Amino acid sequence: MLKKIGQRLKDQRGLTLIELLAVVVILGIIAAIAVPSIGNIIAKSKYDAAKADALQVLNAAKLYSASYEVDGNTSLDEDNEKFKEFINEVENLVSYTVEFENGTPSIDATAKEGITAKGQTSPAKFEGTISEVNSYDYSDKNE
Repeated sequence: MLKKIGQRLKDQRGLTLIELLAVVVILGIIAAIAVPSIGNIIAKSKYDAAKADALQVLNAAKLYSASYEVDGNTSLDEDNEKFKEFINEVENLVSYTVEFENGTPSIDATAKEGITAKGQTSPAKFEGTISEVNSYDYSDKNE
């Protein structure tokens, strides 16, 4: 009996065409679900990186204001050499300007082309103070 079962298992090699077709269909369904999700995750990551750059610029502006005298008319942008010393790298913003109101920095920044809020086509914009920019979310329509 045991010998017969062993022989029968030994004779079955490979997959039938139906089994192979079922595997291909299942993999196709999984791919159809996963690909859009992965694309959305990548877009959100790019948006979050640009938001982090905007927050870095605002924090650098706070450090700048502690080192240099800043009044209500002070405006800092990506061309200010002294301000650049306080910023490590800003890779995801094409332009930014920081203005001070009562000692509090406020930013107006534009992300690189291709970095958008969910459902938008134009580059993401970040405007406001640290707490305002921090409250921005990928799904918000921040235009």
